[in-house]
Amino acid sequence: MSMANHTANSTLNLRTSWRALSLLAMSAVLLAGCSGRDSDLNRFIETTKKEPGGRVEPLPEVKPYDSYAYASGALRSPFVPGGSRGATAGPRPETQRNREFLEQFSLDTLKMVGTINLKGQSYGLVRVADGRVQRVLVGNRLGQNDGKITEITPNKISLIELVPDGLGGYIERPAAMAVNE
Repeated sequence: MSMANHTANSTLNLRTSWRALSLLAMSAVLLAGCSGRDSDLNRFIETTKKEPGGRVEPLPEVKPYDSYAYASGALRSPFVPGGSRGATAGPRPETQRNREFLEQFSLDTLKMVGTINLKGQSYGLVRVADGRVQRVLVGNRLGQNDGKITEITPNKISLIELVPDGLGGYIERPAAMAVNE
């Protein structure tokens, strides 16, 4: 081997060892910094553990509940709206009658498409979702809330529905279907 090659290899080896040594030194500094943070944390935990604990305040005293005995007598019940009327009073759905065809459909899926007069009788024409048209008279039922038709005009079918009032009873609610142009 020539002297020039030997010197070049020595320089290359020196640079490589210098880089390795520098990398090793930086790693040691970084690791020392990490362990320094942990030692601060451990010192804080130990100091905190040596401090005396705080005093927990006692729970507030619960005052006894004063009950009130309600004697209905001649007074109305405060739990039933409208006086002493119970959930059984007022309008109720007729459960024993046979259901009509249009009562299986929700009112918002039915469409009034017109009227027709046959032999002096005025019929309303109602289309169901599948496209079939049904004739209805005053007194017929439709919709799922026990709707009963009260009036048929050329532009509108009026009815009264029975809807739950939320208190175990029912209330009558007016509804209508108008001809869609």
